Amino acid sequence: MGEQKYGIDPLVLGSYAHQIHEVAQSGLEIGIVIGGGNIFRGISGLSEGFDRVKGDYMGMLATVINGLALQSAIESCGSTVRVFTAVRMEPFAEFYSKNAATGALGKKEVVILTAGTGNPYFTTDTASALRAVEIEADVMLKGTRVDGVYTSDPEKDLTAVKYEEISFNEAIEKQLQIMDLTAFTLCQENKLPIIVFNMNIYGNLKKLISGEKVGTLVKN
Repeated sequence: MGEQKYGIDPLVLGSYAHQIHEVAQSGLEIGIVIGGGNIFRGISGLSEGFDRVKGDYMGMLATVINGLALQSAIESCGSTVRVFTAVRMEPFAEFYSKNAATGALGKKEVVILTAGTGNPYFTTDTASALRAVEIEADVMLKGTRVDGVYTSDPEKDLTAVKYEEISFNEAIEKQLQIMDLTAFTLCQENKLPIIVFNMNIYGNLKKLISGEKVGTLVKN
């Protein structure tokens, strides 16, 4: 969305695409779960009179739009990209299955996973955790607009202190809202570490992949 009120900012899209392409060129297998809040947020639609289930479905469709935009942008950089959806939506994209997704990853294709889990009441966080576990990812990278996990919201509290590393249990005890509890528990139970970092700072993704300390590591 960038500085716009809604929609897709071509500059932000291009920045993400170039960073992802650069990392893909190193030979890493990359799966991306993308949200749709720049177009429509299902739960916020409740205040506008939308039925929760229909609102969530609209949010899922928004993630597909973003997924196709990101696919086009990354392909223009030179990488091969496959988009999967959690609900049947051919010819826009392929229906998701673990075998199809891991097969594409094995070919070093960038995989974009859209439409959430395909079910209402589940967030993009939960979809991210679920897909990461399914494709047997080594780590889940949560790209946000802040550079890690803090003692409180750094956008509201100037005294907030950043954690370099924190355990799942400590994050739960301190009620740090890193992601929704369903997603967080799924990562914890499957021993899937999470790195929360600022994707809006160009070069952060490459630094992180190169082993530099970027963001906050959450682990068991």
